[in-house]
Amino acid sequence: MKRVYMDANATTPLLPEVVDAMHPYWMEQFGNASSIHLHGQQAHKAVEAAREQVAALFGCREAEVVFNSGGTEGDNTAIFGTLKPGDHFITTSIEHSAVLRAADRMTGHDVQVTFVNPEPTSWINPEAIRAAIRPNTRLISVMLANNETGVLQPVEEIGRIAAEAGVLFHIDAVQGAGKISLQVERFGCHLLSISAHKMHGPKGVGALYVRKDTHIDPLIVGGSHEHRRRAGTENVPGLVGLGKAAELAMHSLADGTIDRLAILRNRLEAGVLHMEGTHVHGGGALRTANTANIGFDGVEGEALVIALDLKGIAVSGGSACYSGTTRPSHVLMAMGLSETEARASLRFSLMKTATAEDVDQVLTVLPDAVAHLRELSIAAAR
Repeated sequence: MKRVYMDANATTPLLPEVVDAMHPYWMEQFGNASSIHLHGQQAHKAVEAAREQVAALFGCREAEVVFNSGGTEGDNTAIFGTLKPGDHFITTSIEHSAVLRAADRMTGHDVQVTFVNPEPTSWINPEAIRAAIRPNTRLISVMLANNETGVLQPVEEIGRIAAEAGVLFHIDAVQGAGKISLQVERFGCHLLSISAHKMHGPKGVGALYVRKDTHIDPLIVGGSHEHRRRAGTENVPGLVGLGKAAELAMHSLADGTIDRLAILRNRLEAGVLHMEGTHVHGGGALRTANTANIGFDGVEGEALVIALDLKGIAVSGGSACYSGTTRPSHVLMAMGLSETEARASLRFSLMKTATAEDVDQVLTVLPDAVAHLRELSIAAAR
């Protein structure tokens, strides 16, 4: 049975070019990038080459790139590293748990937090951000692309609002990296976080853009790595993989890959919407090309995930970081969906290597799986 993977927003496989780039640094060139001998110099050169590649992805200076373990650490650093007791922090109710839980923790450290709710499409109105600003507002954090609906947020306008108010602005760009152009100057942000494994790089590696002259207290202290902004011996193979993934991501933005993904996503949605009782959540807003969040009336989403998995189709009910919990999606609930509607929704997220055959296989399997579960639900209600 051929398997079809449509959970790219959870993670992606390494591309062959990324594996090839990383390979020498597992065994042959294994040095510590902080050592001054030849082995260390080779490792240091590889790390700095990766920094150049990530800086090109961000459109920033190399010195503004701080390597870390991924999106969660980047988000946490942006929040814990800038906020102090007495500050006010603005974020949204549809952020990733790395931001939401960090915000919750800060409330215990005398930081006031405002959670701005989205429009029904999961789009954040910039004027709602403006209205939330107070004299003591220190930081605004808004994601670039929602991980569950793919909806793109108006970060440029929010950046202008933050600049007018003299407030720091952080963007969680984990789901946007590799799908839309990241230009930090155009966004007007001071901080921006990405994770390699969302764009066909290795897990456990990421980067945080820190604008020049923006001070952050390091989350991890120890040695003088990353100009004392993040201590710890560099994961050289991982960083090489991140750099190569960043380079390939830039190519995919220019070679038609993203347009091809949008066509496949639209083909998937059109096929699903032929089924009775289906709805696309966030479909009226600008979205990343690979993401579709679809509701199926009369179906328990978790049961449908399992049914599709048994047929060789991998999808999800939402963020992988909430997988295994009994809570409905906080994003869909914030959009105004009922608990039942939120539980009846699935996220389909395509990899860059997705094909029309993959989409057609899903559309072949999905109707019967949905019909069967609806029949079981009706029978159980009798």
